[in-house]
Amino acid sequence: MLLPKEFVTYLCRQVVSRIGSNYLEVIDPDAVSSTFEQIVLDELSIEDRLNEEVRNLLEEYSVYMANNGISYSEMFRRIKNQLVQQRKIVRASGRETGDGMKLSRDKITEISHKLLTALRRSRHCRLKKDPNEVRLELVRLITDILQVEEKADRQAREKIRSHKREIVEGTEEWKLLLNRYYSEALKSHGIDLGRG
Repeated sequence: MLLPKEFVTYLCRQVVSRIGSNYLEVIDPDAVSSTFEQIVLDELSIEDRLNEEVRNLLEEYSVYMANNGISYSEMFRRIKNQLVQQRKIVRASGRETGDGMKLSRDKITEISHKLLTALRRSRHCRLKKDPNEVRLELVRLITDILQVEEKADRQAREKIRSHKREIVEGTEEWKLLLNRYYSEALKSHGIDLGRG
C-alpha cells in the first residue's frame, strides 16, 4: 500500500478534526473518522489487488516470457496499463502521474467524492455548506497533510542514501531504516503515529 495504515488512520482523524464547524457539524468524530479510514483504505487497496492479479497472470506465462526474451517489468507495466484503462481505475500513485505526492491528484479527488457521499448518508454529521465546497475543503485538507507526509518520506530516503556504505533498496535493512527514519521525520513535523 502506498501509505502505511497508521498514517491513513492519522490522516482521517486529522481531516475530521480540521474540517471546521462552518463546513461540517460532526456529532461523532470517531465514527466519521472510521468511515473515512475504511473508504481511503478501500481505495488504496484497489491498485494493490490489481498488482497482485497482474503478478498471478504473469506467473502463468513466465516460461513463455523467458523463452522469448520478454522483460517481466515491461510486460507487467503493459498488462497493468491495459487493465487500468479497461476497468477505468484511477491510478493511486502520484509519482506515476507526475504529481508531487504519493497519491495522485485524481485519486484524491475520487476519494473526496466518496467521502462526501459517506458524509451525506451519515447520521454522525451534518453538512453546513454546499456539498462541493465541503468536498473541495476535504481535498485541500488531505493534500496539505499528504504534502507533510511526502516531505517526511523524502527526508527518510535521503538519510538512507547519506550512509557511507550503500544500502540496497528493498532489502530488510533498507526497510527497517526507512521505517525508523520515516517515523523520526514525521515526528519532526509534529506527527506521532504511535499516539494516533
